[in-house]
Formats: sequence, C-alpha cells, structure tokens
Amino acid sequence: MSTGFSSGMRGFRVKILNRTDAVSNPYGLDAGGVKWEEVGEVWADVTFAKGKAPMNAGALDAYAVEMVRMNWNSLISMRSRVVYNNTTYQILPDTFHPDKQGNTIQFHCQAIIGK
Repeated sequence: MSTGFSSGMRGFRVKILNRTDAVSNPYGLDAGGVKWEEVGEVWADVTFAKGKAPMNAGALDAYAVEMVRMNWNSLISMRSRVVYNNTTYQILPDTFHPDKQGNTIQFHCQAIIGK
C-alpha cells in the first residue's frame, strides 16, 4: 500500500490494518473468519508502555504492551490493528487518544499471540 504520510520525526514504519466488511453465509455472520486488510503505512514512535494505564486496560504484563504515537490520520480507529516489527498488535480501546487539533494519535497496543 502506498498511502504515505510525512514522518514528522517519527522513527518506525507501522502498518495499519482494518477489518473488512462482515460476510453473511448460512453459518452466520463472519463464520468464515474475520479478515483484515492493510489500509496504509505510517511513521510512528513505538516504545514500551510504562505506568499503570496498560494494566488498567487489561494487559497481563506491561512489557507485552507497546505505546504508539503517530501523526493524526483518518485511517486508524480504536478497532484497527497495527503491525510493527513483523508482530500484529491489537489496540487497547481505553487508551486510544486521537487529537486532530494537536495532529497526534497515541494509544497502547498488545501483541496478538499466535499471529
């Protein structure tokens, strides 16, 4: 995907994945499994999340949680997933903070085991 944004002094490339539309079949909605598609790649700062916020958001181990900060864009939402360093992460919704006026989005995300 070639949707690019300025790095804004960010140091890492992060892929954004969004869920495709649900598919209905005789076995129910999404019975064939959920599909995720890459919608873009952006520059971001990625660090280990510190403090008790990751724990309050449901992380079992704070070291398994990354904090991501990127320039504001309309591709990502709290339901998106991100891929960083060949690992897929699920965004912890309680920590998703978009700030369009300040041109930033910050959130914590946890690695998806088995992906």
